[in-house]
Amino acid sequence: MFGLGISKLVVLAGIVMAVWYGFKIVGKLDQARRRQQREDRRRPRPGARPPDVEDTVQCPVCGAYVVARSASPCERPDCPY
Repeated sequence: MFGLGISKLVVLAGIVMAVWYGFKIVGKLDQARRRQQREDRRRPRPGARPPDVEDTVQCPVCGAYVVARSASPCERPDCPY
């Protein structure tokens, strides 16, 4: 009726299946790439230093937090630092 024989339908079905499986393979490769990127972000780089962290203490007078090791006085005259 439309000029579609059984051989043309089989070829069309084969093309549809090839495209379907092609998308599935590309999707799996993309998932593997994203998983690898997440694992790489979690793993520390060799030679990378951890961030510098310093302890702080709260000023009993003004309530501001200052670095415990090198505290400098604030503008208040009764500041203990």
